[in-house]
Amino acid sequence: MRAASKRQQIVDAADELFYSRGFSQTSFADIAAAVNISRGNFYYHFRTKDEILDAVIDKRLADRENLLGKWDETSDDPIKRIECFIKIVIVNQAKIMAYGCPVGTLTTELTKLDHASKDKANEIMALFRDWLTRQFEELGCESEAPRHALHVLSWSQGVATLAQAFKNEEFVKREVDQIVQWLVDVANAGATNH
Repeated sequence: MRAASKRQQIVDAADELFYSRGFSQTSFADIAAAVNISRGNFYYHFRTKDEILDAVIDKRLADRENLLGKWDETSDDPIKRIECFIKIVIVNQAKIMAYGCPVGTLTTELTKLDHASKDKANEIMALFRDWLTRQFEELGCESEAPRHALHVLSWSQGVATLAQAFKNEEFVKREVDQIVQWLVDVANAGATNH
């Protein structure tokens, strides 16, 4: 197997393990076992767990950039694009109920550990915030766009946390319906102000 392919397998396995078990609870041995590679071969690709973490954060950032790019291409309507962001808690509901939000849980864990990569992990949250801000600006909410973006982002993190805690699908659906209605109200208020 090519080195780049094996390296990607390691990153993919580490990504899943960091999400399901947590960064601090995942060992080199766990990742090596997941990709069926000896520790000696493992060190050819990554010398430290922190190197793997940085590769996982890069992967998550690239994956989220691709996802947001797809949503940008899917619709010319910023409301529809924001709805895609909101409804991701339903699309990924089973994993969120099991492990929480992959971005939020990693950011929180690294912050608790005061890990050197915590700011790098937070770039994903900043990516979401900036993307949502642009959507609200396009919706005509210029001065309120940053505040609305943080509202949606904090809402999604809160719902993911409570979904994991209570495992209640009805709660998730109800919250999604309510935030979508809030979004429609914001859009309607913006339309009447122009």
